[in-house]
Amino acid sequence: MKKTYPLTVEGKHPDRVLEAIKHDIRKYFKRERSRPVPAGADFWDFDCKVGLSAETAASVRVGAVIEAVDAAAQSGALAVHVEILSKHGVRVPAPAKPEAKAADAADEAAEDNAD
Repeated sequence: MKKTYPLTVEGKHPDRVLEAIKHDIRKYFKRERSRPVPAGADFWDFDCKVGLSAETAASVRVGAVIEAVDAAAQSGALAVHVEILSKHGVRVPAPAKPEAKAADAADEAAEDNAD
């Protein structure tokens, strides 16, 4: 989705316009996440950009898209550009901790509690 949303619409309160924009963004995320995940992928990931125009849009993480739109509205901008592109995501397992270090840490914690 590549879209430039006007933040001021004649006859509508600016807060309602902002809420409609946020709703549209959340609805897009929900629709994309509900699509079947292709073979070899674990989840849908997103490349997101938000800015005052397409040229000035900066990359943001998925959780910060709404915050970036809020910040643009608070700055008094007339419009905000939102670009969200879905991509395949593959989970990367967390590195395993060595068992010896984990056992040593548990022993030290038990000794600290005993004192």
